[in-house]
Amino acid sequence: MARYTGPKTKISRMFGEPILGNGKWLSKNSNPPGIHGAQRKRKTLGEYATQLKEKQKAKYTYGVLEKQFRNTFGEASRRKGVTGENLIKLLEARLDNTVFRLGIAPSRPAARQLVSHKHVTVNGLVTNVPSFQLQPGDKIGLKEKSSVNSAVTSNIRGKNLKFSWLDWNEGELTGTFITYPERESVPENIREQLIVELYSK
Repeated sequence: MARYTGPKTKISRMFGEPILGNGKWLSKNSNPPGIHGAQRKRKTLGEYATQLKEKQKAKYTYGVLEKQFRNTFGEASRRKGVTGENLIKLLEARLDNTVFRLGIAPSRPAARQLVSHKHVTVNGLVTNVPSFQLQPGDKIGLKEKSSVNSAVTSNIRGKNLKFSWLDWNEGELTGTFITYPERESVPENIREQLIVELYSK
């Protein structure tokens, strides 16, 4: 199971946003990575570099590597509607991302670990594939043994109310993927149109 295992703070400094983790170190050092830090003269990014940077930001945000991201984009382009919005919808419909959005895990990497360690069920069946694509109406929960495991349940904080495409039942510790989210409802600062332009070259 491939995933990014490098330094998280360096990535956050690269984009100037806490896309990996809580960003507490950005308040101490928000300079871009590199030996010369803020003193280094940096050229204005060209069109291709800007598009590439936006794609990298999306990949790191959702924890997807290049091949899988390209396949997701291919699926988004085949669907009806705006390709960029379809891409965000597919990324949001990933099982690990939904576990994070439901508040079952404190971060996407933690959600990915919960899924891969077989703590999470979809429609009552244990699913250990973080990239599993949810469909509207799917129910996400914890395996029976996991639901009484304090190491798992201690991190549950419940769904943020602004994620209207998800429903959370605190009593049963289950969530429902109601529908694909509209782009304006997704809080991530990603300019998906630049990604579409990059892959259209």
